[in-house]
Amino acid sequence: MTHVPDDPQGPFEGPEKLLEIWFKPSANDVPDAANPDASGRTGLRKVDRKVWEAMLDIVKCQVLSAIQGDEMDAYLLSESSFFVSPHRIILKTCGTTLNLLGLPRILEIAATQADLHSVHRCFYSRKSYMFPERQLGPHRDWKQEVDYLDNIFNTGAAYTVGKVNGDHWLLYLTEPDDGITPEIPPSKPGSSQLPPDYTIEILMSNLAASARAPFFSSLSHSDDPHVHAAALSQSLGISNIFPPHLTNLDAYTFTPCGYSANALVKWGDDPASIDACDSVARSNGSREGYYTIHVTPEEGWSYASFECNVQSHTSEKTRSIPDLKTLIQRVVSIFQPGRLSLTLFISSQDSNAAEESVEAAQKAFKIALADPAITRNFSFGKAPATSRPPIYRRTDKINYEFGGYDLAFSSFELSA
Repeated sequence: MTHVPDDPQGPFEGPEKLLEIWFKPSANDVPDAANPDASGRTGLRKVDRKVWEAMLDIVKCQVLSAIQGDEMDAYLLSESSFFVSPHRIILKTCGTTLNLLGLPRILEIAATQADLHSVHRCFYSRKSYMFPERQLGPHRDWKQEVDYLDNIFNTGAAYTVGKVNGDHWLLYLTEPDDGITPEIPPSKPGSSQLPPDYTIEILMSNLAASARAPFFSSLSHSDDPHVHAAALSQSLGISNIFPPHLTNLDAYTFTPCGYSANALVKWGDDPASIDACDSVARSNGSREGYYTIHVTPEEGWSYASFECNVQSHTSEKTRSIPDLKTLIQRVVSIFQPGRLSLTLFISSQDSNAAEESVEAAQKAFKIALADPAITRNFSFGKAPATSRPPIYRRTDKINYEFGGYDLAFSSFELSA
């Protein structure tokens, strides 16, 4: 997304800072899991919106709107997104926001208002900045961010994935049960099998002119930016990335340019959305995931991001939830990037299974972007109409194994 930056003459930093804090392994493990309020909320979802808004003031962003699901709440922000589950929060902010400065207040809120006094796991990640010199506070460089986190957590580890002098991805994560106190109660007996923690990100830059154009607007004061964004989402196919009947979409158009969207997606209760081999989904029934999209369309620093935790399979066995190849192609066809990085971050207790999942993802990345049909309608400036469309060439492929998590990372760029 974009808004009026601190320096109206300067560029806007699209790549986001992503902070994810797990206070318990699952929603079943929060202290009040058996005592929901009248709305069925437990844990962090009971915290009043005004309390979260005061925390976001520290980060330097504001809530634009919110949608409530069965399992989480999604707040659309002036600079990206905030998701609240009973046991976990996800704070994603762009521009020159002070994401990490909100962390101490989040920990205090969790302890005093949700009886969550320790951190199960913490993750902080971001793509390399376009304009690092514009950042503030601990976000001026990666070392300062790591030092800030190390002053809070005891055994965090920091990683750089990809080319240091090119597009790369930075990750900080803690070991399970690290943080404010060393002990976390185990999951309650009888809890259903936990599904994998699964997140895919598609981070896109150098968007084609035809893809950038729809994200410029000149709304009047009487125009509703949510209504405009809903129509734009429909016309561009954003509303159909996942089946509309399973999706609750909250989108916003910025003036003079920019776009943000949060969506809550039901999956697992639609028989057509479950892989025949997915015993976890079948035993747990309905689940709720999210995706979020943010677009900065200005030429020179155009950027779009897509993040999602709805598990997409690597083969075309399902009819409702798109497989990974289809999901990538749908997203990339909308934003038409000249360069992009993809990450799949997945938890696993079985190292062999995780390795197979990561390799399958890498294969899906390549197959999705090697298809020449995906670039057929891209806008390539002054290229002759008779010229062959360029194709995506992979410039990086990296698999990484962390404590209980595996990562597939790939970078691609258009090549004539």
